[in-house]
Amino acid sequence: MTKQEKLYLRNVAALGCAACRRIGINDSPCEIHHIREGRLGKRSDHMDAIPLCPRHHRNGNEALHVMGKRAWERHFGFTEFDLLEDVKRMMNG
Repeated sequence: MTKQEKLYLRNVAALGCAACRRIGINDSPCEIHHIREGRLGKRSDHMDAIPLCPRHHRNGNEALHVMGKRAWERHFGFTEFDLLEDVKRMMNG
């Protein structure tokens, strides 16, 4: 990982959970989630990662990695790519 990618991911994580923000909860601590769509099981580029809190990422009933992508998207009504668009907008001002 390059220095630029590390800085970018640190700034993405500082945004807080993108899913929490979409449902009206601000300032959730988060971890980085790499979108795997169209990557044959490989994660996306670091510059296309989104911040998710543990509850929405990997722990609990509403976690993407627990529910599965399709069920998670049906449950929340938005996709990983919707969240990525939010992140890109926020990172670009």
